[in-house]
Amino acid sequence: MTPSLKRFNLAGQVPLITLLALGLTTALLTDRFLSPLNLSNILVQSSIMAVIAIGMTFVIIGGGFDLSVGSTAAFAGVIAAMVMVKFGVAAGVLAGVGAGIAVGLVNGLIIAKLGVNPFITTLGTMVLVRGLVYLISGGAPVGDDRLPARFIAFGSARLFGIHYLVWVPTVLLIALSWVMYATPYGRRIYATGGNREAAYLSGVPVERIVASTYTWCGALAGVAGVMLTARLQSGQPTAGEFYELTAIAAVILGGASLHGGEGSLYKSIIGVFIMVVLGNSLNLLNVDSYWQRVAIGGVIIAAAATDRLRYRQQ
Repeated sequence: MTPSLKRFNLAGQVPLITLLALGLTTALLTDRFLSPLNLSNILVQSSIMAVIAIGMTFVIIGGGFDLSVGSTAAFAGVIAAMVMVKFGVAAGVLAGVGAGIAVGLVNGLIIAKLGVNPFITTLGTMVLVRGLVYLISGGAPVGDDRLPARFIAFGSARLFGIHYLVWVPTVLLIALSWVMYATPYGRRIYATGGNREAAYLSGVPVERIVASTYTWCGALAGVAGVMLTARLQSGQPTAGEFYELTAIAAVILGGASLHGGEGSLYKSIIGVFIMVVLGNSLNLLNVDSYWQRVAIGGVIIAAAATDRLRYRQQ
């Protein structure tokens, strides 16, 4: 049974409880945490990673993971900027998302059709795609002052007082939650991740399902790359570094299992907020940036260890 159909239970809300406890603790330690400016910053900082985490959730529920999403986001952002300068906003956005889809599709076909291990495949594309980004950009930002003004405005403007960037993952979460929980396709992803052999014997087109999850992940990394370009006002070849680890950690913190078959899109978003609020809290408390890396690394290890312990108990 998919998570959306389970009854509410306290044990299943550990990610939300963790987020609330982290926020409450920080609010007690500094009055700046609950300021409108800081809360707005948290939402904007979470928006791009939230889009990537949604795509990563598809892959992890399906029994895989993707280490190439950071490079894919940078690639999509640079491609979007290059095309946008010459052909306008719509063409640039389509090119950026298309670049993400292409990388995701390649990953999916190699893993599903050739049976190559996801770690090796996506590690290889992570390095390969990052190299392509540097080659096509010359290692320098793309676009700068030449990007269309209305695209730059998208990275900073608001709708109903909320940044446009925040609306993107909100709309995607609503639409893709329907896909995941209310369609046969979504149920097949859970079945494939839970027991691939049983899913195959039940008539599920396992190879196509696996390939499609990586395509979703690449497409959403492409969307995130375009958003990142709007926010940075240029296509940055160095953008997206460590995004893959943060996204995987956020999804696991949200209750998904690295063994597949478990996960929830909205809980993955909560996992993103945990990661972002943790970093924000450490900043507000003036914790040295080196210690921030230690803390975030510890969270990633703890998330993986918790997943492993949960799997053993099952």
